[in-house]
This record gives sequence, structure tokens and C-alpha cells, in this order.
Amino acid sequence: MSHLKQFILWLDEPIEHIGHKKITSYVDYLLGKKLAPKTINCHLGSIHSFYNYLVDQEELQITNPVKKGYHLRLARPLPKHLQDEQVAGLFRIIKRRRDRAMFMLMLRCGLRVKEVANLTIDAVDWHRRRLYVYHGKGDKDRVVYISDDTYAALVAYVKQRLDSRVKKIFLVEKGACKGKPLSIRGICKRIEYYSKKSGVNVSCHQLRHTMATQLLNADADLVTIQDLLGHTRIKTTQRYCRVCNLKVERDYFKAMEVVMRRAAGSSP
Repeated sequence: MSHLKQFILWLDEPIEHIGHKKITSYVDYLLGKKLAPKTINCHLGSIHSFYNYLVDQEELQITNPVKKGYHLRLARPLPKHLQDEQVAGLFRIIKRRRDRAMFMLMLRCGLRVKEVANLTIDAVDWHRRRLYVYHGKGDKDRVVYISDDTYAALVAYVKQRLDSRVKKIFLVEKGACKGKPLSIRGICKRIEYYSKKSGVNVSCHQLRHTMATQLLNADADLVTIQDLLGHTRIKTTQRYCRVCNLKVERDYFKAMEVVMRRAAGSSP
């Protein structure tokens, strides 16, 4: 109602005469007030719903001036990753075997927190050092591979894992829910605890971002990273190139040396 009130007070003509151009002018007005795109989109959503009400309920013969799907594009923040010393500082204090295994899966295998929570014993191929991610984001399946340090952490946890018929790997170890699958929220609470204890500002998803950035800087192919992370579009994976692409830096200086040698050789 607040959005509609502001809109109507701004208008200088009847609401039934409003067209898309007037909405564009209103967006410019809101931008002039330094409102964020997300806030402006909320205004547009309110106005769109209001006109739908006038058409559907009041049966006014008018056209909704806010076109379906019309909104300002929101800025997508670049993925944040940890530096090597931050990774070392974080894992230095993670002594609990279950937690170490969980967060190594995010850091080395690029698993999302939901994928870690849903991981089952039979999804791990111990012999081939790989695991199967079933029903990941977009309900897609994929295969990821297990590094040596992640394998060691996972084996150490599974060996001392509570004797349970529960298929999911990561279980609650204390309290009334002991032996039940650890929830997504439970995993997030653990990383919050370690973040505070280590002084490293980190989230579960940042571990996944760190894995992607490290692979990129180790000259892994972008398509390979896309496949490991389960990205549908290569553009999503390319965002990591804008963060810290040491490969681009190395390629630049290597190529520039060739350019300068050629320039020196052609000098009189």
C-alpha cells in the first residue's frame, strides 16, 4: 500500500490513462531518489499487481502498464573466495572428523551445502576416488572426484561414524537427534562456529568458490570447472575469471615477453 500511495501521489493524470512510458518515467523518478534496483522492482511489482486487480476484479478495460517480467537488472556480486593462508587458518582449527570431511568436500569437490547434507554412503566410489551427486541444483546428476586429502578426511570420519542404518553420511553426533541426518541448517551453523573461532569470514558457498578459483589458477580448463561445479551455463563459470585469474596474468606476461623481443629485434 505504501508503494501504491507513493505512485498515485506522483501521478499527474488518471490511473486508467497510464502507459508504459509513464512507468519508465516513474522508474527514473525513483532512481533520482537513490533507491536501489531491488527496491524499485518491489514498487513495480506492487503496481503490476494493482493493475491486475483493476482488470480482473473491477473489470476495467485497461492495459497493465507494467509489462510482465519488466524489472531493473540487479547487479550480481562477484563470487568471494578464500586466500591460501585463510584456508590453512580455517582448517587448522577444524579437528572434528565429521566437520573436516564435510568442509573438505566443499573445498576440494565443489559440493553445495545441500549436496553435502544429501550425500549417501552408496554415492561414494571408494575404489575410483569419485562420488556421484544425485539431484543437484536443477535436479541434475554429476560426477566429482575426490582429492587425496579429502579422501583421507572422509575415510577417517566414516571409520568412526555412528553405527546407523541411515544412508546419509553426515549425522548428528550429540543431543536428542543423535544418529539422525545432519540438516543444511546444522551444517551452516558449524561453519559459522568455525568462522567465528578462526577469525576467517567464510560461508559454505565460499569454500565452493575457492575450489573453482584455485582450479582456474592451476590452469584447469574452464569447461572442466563448469562440469565439476554443475553449472548449466559457461557464463556462470566465467565469473570466476573476473575475480583472481592468475592464468590470465601468467599468459599476459609470457606473451608480452614475446612481443617485446620481437619489437627489440625489429628496432634499427
